[in-house]
Amino acid sequence: MIEYLTNNPWLIWILISMACLILELGSGDLFLMCFAIGALGGSLTAALGGGVILQIVVMAICSLLSLYFIRPIALKYLHKSDENRVSNADALIGREGRVSLTIETGGYGRVAIDGDDWKAVSEDGQRIEKNAKVIVVGRESIIITVKKA
Repeated sequence: MIEYLTNNPWLIWILISMACLILELGSGDLFLMCFAIGALGGSLTAALGGGVILQIVVMAICSLLSLYFIRPIALKYLHKSDENRVSNADALIGREGRVSLTIETGGYGRVAIDGDDWKAVSEDGQRIEKNAKVIVVGRESIIITVKKA
């Protein structure tokens, strides 16, 4: 197997490119994608018979060009609304839920939102009965603040 790879260095570059793309799936910042493109340049150079030094130089140049020209364009189109996108528990604010355990006056209860059950407190401290529709208006750690819908 190793002998086959040493006789076909373009395959090594393809494997490096695939590894970069797989790692890119975990990060999502499109940085490793540029090195995957560079590795494809190195693979093409190896397939055309270029030496190891030339392969590395082509890989470096392709990676740098990708970082400066392709990555900004890709970020612009793939991450259009990242500045305004909320995630995790912050995405609950403004959502509608149903009280699953009565929220007591000045105390806590539970609210179900999309199958998840959250510890909740009412915005005005008043009692909210079970099965009442509520809207999430805030969050403090794992406790959401709700008001009647």
